[in-house]
Amino acid sequence: MRVPPSLAIRRRSVLMAGLALLAARASRAAEDPKPDAKPPTGIQLTFDRPLDASMAPFVVAASRGLFAAERLSVATHVASGSADAIARIASGASDLALADINELVRFRDKADAPPVKAVFMLFNQAPYAIVARKSRGIHTLPDIEGKTLGVSENDLSIRLWPALARQNHLKPAGVKFYRIGAAVREPILSAGQVDAVSGFSYLSAVNLRDRGVPADDLAVLRYADYGCEAYGVAIIVNPAFAAEKPEAVKGFVRAVIAATHLAIKDPARAVDDVVNLMDGGLRELELDRLRTVIPDNILTGEVKRDGIGGVDPARLDRSIDQIAEDFKFRRKPVAADIFDDGFLPPVGGRLIN
Repeated sequence: MRVPPSLAIRRRSVLMAGLALLAARASRAAEDPKPDAKPPTGIQLTFDRPLDASMAPFVVAASRGLFAAERLSVATHVASGSADAIARIASGASDLALADINELVRFRDKADAPPVKAVFMLFNQAPYAIVARKSRGIHTLPDIEGKTLGVSENDLSIRLWPALARQNHLKPAGVKFYRIGAAVREPILSAGQVDAVSGFSYLSAVNLRDRGVPADDLAVLRYADYGCEAYGVAIIVNPAFAAEKPEAVKGFVRAVIAATHLAIKDPARAVDDVVNLMDGGLRELELDRLRTVIPDNILTGEVKRDGIGGVDPARLDRSIDQIAEDFKFRRKPVAADIFDDGFLPPVGGRLIN
């Protein structure tokens, strides 16, 4: 069921008020007693979706004083998706945002697009997945041919389906798309009205298990396991803010890295911080979500080797090529057009064991 607008607004208000209170408390705790101390730098941060455990690093950074230690005062907002979050960055309404980098690639192709770039990669692998019922005969990706796939409005994952199908020698048209609203994606699959749904693994798969679908009846077909090169959500920055306050951007990135360490070390405590800010959030559900996100999307083999936050330019270029199989570029960008590593600390400061 769709959440009534009044309830959605109330949930967002609770979230924003909670995060603002945490940031204010942490900021006061870290204030320099010297009268000539510089005030914290204000940052307007936008999330591309309502709060869940995948955003734990940002909540932890606020609740445990990591933003305040960098002399930052962070106010948070919620957008209606990555496209909306990017638009807020482009207009200057927000300074930083969490958004899908693949949507940023498409945005940058607009004739009047400002040079918005990502400065920190939180999800080293995109969470794109097809979540299917094994009881409907789907165990691996080739089994999806001839089946009905529920696809929600503004679904980012399905836009890489042509590239995924080609790589795996499948016919893109061999799957029947059933257009649905995002709010009914999991209920429709659990009710057996479709054979599978497309979306994010840490959202759909976890939500379906919570709805009572047996875990051993779910086939989570992660795009990354079938040749998809896509990175996932990243921190993007308004170009003017980055030019005027580069140290604030660097400090924000350092705080998020430190908070990610804490979330990986103790997911249960990190989830407590998150659930305290959610209206009706379920602790065990969100803990399951965070424990899915960490190994699948954040702490990948590439991150263990090269450190968190950066990208492999060659891989990012290949992922842009995959986007081009479903998107006609005016001028296809390269990795340097999309990602700026100048705000990252040295590799030694980004390694996570």
